[in-house]
Amino acid sequence: MNQYPLWKNLLIVFVLAIGVFYALPNIYGRSAVVQTSALKEQAVNEDLLKKISDKLQAAGIEKFSTTIENNTVITKFETTVDQFKAKEILDGLTGYKSALNLKPDVPKWLSDAGGKAMTLGLDLRGGVYFLMEVDMKEALANKSNQIRGDVTQILKKAKISKKSLKWNKDRLTIKFKSKEMSDKAFDLLRKQVNEVNFKQRTIDGVEAIVGTIRQKAIDDIKTNALEQNISTIRSRVNEYGVAEPIVQRQGSERIVVQLPGVQDSTEIKETLGSVATLEYRAVDMDPAHNAYEIMQTGKHPPLGFKLYKDQDGRPVLLSKRTIVTGDQLIGATSGNDQQSGRPMVSVRLNNIGAKRMLDFTKDNVGNNMAVVFKDRVLVGKEKIVDEDTRVPTTRNIYKPRETVISNAVINGVFSDRFQTTGLESPKFASKLALQLRSGSLAAPVDIVHEKTIGPSLGKENIEKGFLSVLVGFVAVLLFMLVYYKMFGLVANIALGFNVVLIVALLSMLGATLTLPGIAGIVLTVGMAVDANVLIFERIKEEMRAGTPPKLAINAGYEKALSTIADANITTFIAAIVLFAFGTGPIKGFAVTLSIGIMTSMFTAIMVSRAIVNKIYGGKAKLKSLSI
Repeated sequence: MNQYPLWKNLLIVFVLAIGVFYALPNIYGRSAVVQTSALKEQAVNEDLLKKISDKLQAAGIEKFSTTIENNTVITKFETTVDQFKAKEILDGLTGYKSALNLKPDVPKWLSDAGGKAMTLGLDLRGGVYFLMEVDMKEALANKSNQIRGDVTQILKKAKISKKSLKWNKDRLTIKFKSKEMSDKAFDLLRKQVNEVNFKQRTIDGVEAIVGTIRQKAIDDIKTNALEQNISTIRSRVNEYGVAEPIVQRQGSERIVVQLPGVQDSTEIKETLGSVATLEYRAVDMDPAHNAYEIMQTGKHPPLGFKLYKDQDGRPVLLSKRTIVTGDQLIGATSGNDQQSGRPMVSVRLNNIGAKRMLDFTKDNVGNNMAVVFKDRVLVGKEKIVDEDTRVPTTRNIYKPRETVISNAVINGVFSDRFQTTGLESPKFASKLALQLRSGSLAAPVDIVHEKTIGPSLGKENIEKGFLSVLVGFVAVLLFMLVYYKMFGLVANIALGFNVVLIVALLSMLGATLTLPGIAGIVLTVGMAVDANVLIFERIKEEMRAGTPPKLAINAGYEKALSTIADANITTFIAAIVLFAFGTGPIKGFAVTLSIGIMTSMFTAIMVSRAIVNKIYGGKAKLKSLSI
């Protein structure tokens, strides 16, 4: 009656063994480290290790060790005091970036076998947190401009003449000279521009087509803008060599960025939010066109050209037609020009950009080509009410800025590889190369919330969190042991395995443990033992009713199962709701709570039953129970 078949016992032992193995990496603790990675194509090798060691020893730091992992130098220290001191020293290495972190001390044999410690949130190891909001109005405006260009190209290719083409807010209005032209354009546009709903109208006696972007297209534009920005921001974060960064979506317009180990957020904040890109344009070489005169008199530039200014404020006439744009760049590295010694960026184009550049340079050797740097500049702030919290806040206001950063003679024919020279400083060249490598944002982002947590506070949070789990765990163990005796001991063993399985699953899934997550574990400990309390009280009731001990054990587990299942399922549903609609800390709490519910069902019912079966199941005559 109170016996499990052999396969079920073996299954329980296997699950517990796997749990112990994957939980094991978390007992080794974490060491204070400084991670040093290359900002550019600098070498990360033994020479760098020696340079780092020499600098640290010269500063009086003796107790440290250095290794190379994933093209990053990991320097481990015994104290956070040495860690902070070393960070200031290693920040002076030209071409390299250093970051603070807490690294798990998992033995190599264990990590090689797949064991890894839990990922800790910023509140447990320190770092920088950004909440970024995507400017969806700009994303829609960019798409509107693209659609306008597509429509113009379609009509031009079909040789359909139009009187005017205007995009006013969310409506595209095209007026034609005749009904025939309007009908022909309507048929073409309906087939080739799927994002827009076109309708024929008569406006002030003139034949016209009015187009509005479909709602599905608007939703797709917003989703794509958010996903592209997440991808771009993740690429930019990776360039800084931050260990275990978190870049994830929050809601329909926001992105959460967590950067463990980063304490100085100024430089990385500028890079993450930068919408900078490049445009390569032909320079007007006609001597009859005087850029200075046009700037001073306010005259219109010649047809097909636009007036720009370089970094020194000098006017330059450039073609409105772009040769290639930043979207067609697939590689960029900074360095110094061998001839002039000035900073430059080596650029690599994709196939489309390479063909356009080849076609242009074939016909323009000896002429000038300019590089326009496009970004935006902060001009002020406006007061708004946060849509989620309804709390008044401020939003940055930006305006676009276009600056000619290079104006050089085309000395020969080239296509996919060339150099952009004449840059103002090595720092600007390095930053520009990083932005070009990681791609451009689909729409601007604003940092609406930012916070920095020091690693010393993170260490204190870990200690307090561990203490809270330990105190709660020990209190429950003592209560169960005193009140339920032998069955209490069984429950305690099952409870211990429950905590082990929670830690193992968090490690295996790569879930991020935060302070609210620790609160979820503490709550789970209490909920896990609750299932055993229901079972044991049911066994007591059966014995008081005169049921023999063996039958009482069986009845206790069988009859309490539905009550336990109901209680845990309702809590699990609540955890799912918290995860689906919650943000940040609430999600962390929901993850540990839901994992704890699943493991507690397994340990409180199956594991404790297996132990009770081994203790009492083999006895032929059982007169009493220690409960």
